[in-house]
Amino acid sequence: MNRMMPFLAVLFLLSLAAHAQQVVIAHRGASGFVPEHTLVAYAAAHALGADYIEQDLVRTKDGAFICRHDIHLDDTTNVAEVFPDRARADGRWYAADFTLAEIRTMRAVERLPNRFPKGAASFQIPTFEEAIELVQGMNKTTGREAGIYPELKDPVFHRKEGLEMEGAFLEICAKYGYKGPGANIFVQCFDPGPLKKMRQELGSELPQIQLISDSSIQNTLVADEGLKAIAEYANGIGPDRRRVEKDPDLVKRAHAAGLKVHPYTLRRDLVAPKYGSFEEELRAFYVDFGVDGLFTDYPGDAVRFLSAR
Repeated sequence: MNRMMPFLAVLFLLSLAAHAQQVVIAHRGASGFVPEHTLVAYAAAHALGADYIEQDLVRTKDGAFICRHDIHLDDTTNVAEVFPDRARADGRWYAADFTLAEIRTMRAVERLPNRFPKGAASFQIPTFEEAIELVQGMNKTTGREAGIYPELKDPVFHRKEGLEMEGAFLEICAKYGYKGPGANIFVQCFDPGPLKKMRQELGSELPQIQLISDSSIQNTLVADEGLKAIAEYANGIGPDRRRVEKDPDLVKRAHAAGLKVHPYTLRRDLVAPKYGSFEEELRAFYVDFGVDGLFTDYPGDAVRFLSAR
């Protein structure tokens, strides 16, 4: 029996290492509980044990990076109440048309029905730097290191507005210590161009994730040759969850190309009909498909699932 102990100990440690490689990414923070991309959502995600906390980034008229999922403000803020006459011809309010000082006069509100009641509390719209400081501050006070997972939203639109994203973004990352391939960060974007620019032109070694939608327009990216091409400028892919479900071999093929796989988005209140519960859905992705991590609005559930394995 004693001879078996070292062997069993090694197996146990290997099991822990395997599980540790699978991560939980808080989608827009703990957005299932409070409005997305608020400091409260980020703090809740950290407290719930998320390994990474996502920040979607857009720029203001005066160049500040703020945390919003869209270049438009109308779905997740009360901009229409505060600035009723500032919509563009298409009827939308754009972050790029407002200064940071003006953004500070708005409130963040819940996007989805049946979640946090609109108007029930006051939530500010944070800057990227404020989000970083919140995460790093909680890393220090809790003794647990969570990483950040920023996404550059529509860099082509921003470039047309005279608001280049890539260089200014990397400057902020460097300011807060995110440098080199070992930094506790993943940088994501749907557009391959900005990722290639940061890696090949700006010399960034930060880990990068090529996001892939379920649109047929991006089918070439998940072909074997496409995955090999992605591996030249990124460290992984972030596919729409439906791609993984329709092509279970995608994870294996991506791994063969040296890429991590972080699909989006699993939601406890929107479980796919074919799964009996959110736990079954998590099991399908983490165990059956073997993803390296996933985005979820409910990071605590995913943390508990992995901890129980």
